[in-house]
Amino acid sequence: QVQLVESGGGLVQAGGSLRLSCAASGSIFRINLMGWYRQAPGKQRELVVVITGGGLTNYADSVKGRFTISRDNTENTVYLQMNSLKPEDTAVYYCNAQGLTGTRSHFNYWGQGTQVTVSS
Repeated sequence: QVQLVESGGGLVQAGGSLRLSCAASGSIFRINLMGWYRQAPGKQRELVVVITGGGLTNYADSVKGRFTISRDNTENTVYLQMNSLKPEDTAVYYCNAQGLTGTRSHFNYWGQGTQVTVSS
């Protein structure tokens, strides 16, 4: 079993910044991919950014240049620094982790979500 705990959401004015964190714990052998998705009201969940264990990243075009993901492999934690926030960034942000458990089973888990609200 793997647990993901997110923190850092909140309310911010347009142009402001927030930093999200997501810590994975449990029976983890290796996390291959970790990242963030978001879901705005009435819309489907969409990719924000993911990062591999080796540090390769894939950002959504809408956040390139504004958001930065970083990863602490020793702590199984990822961070999302969000700058120059826009009202359209308002959504519930979900952490996702994919990898192998201690028994070498594949896992794909989601966090509980954290609300990010950007006021205009």
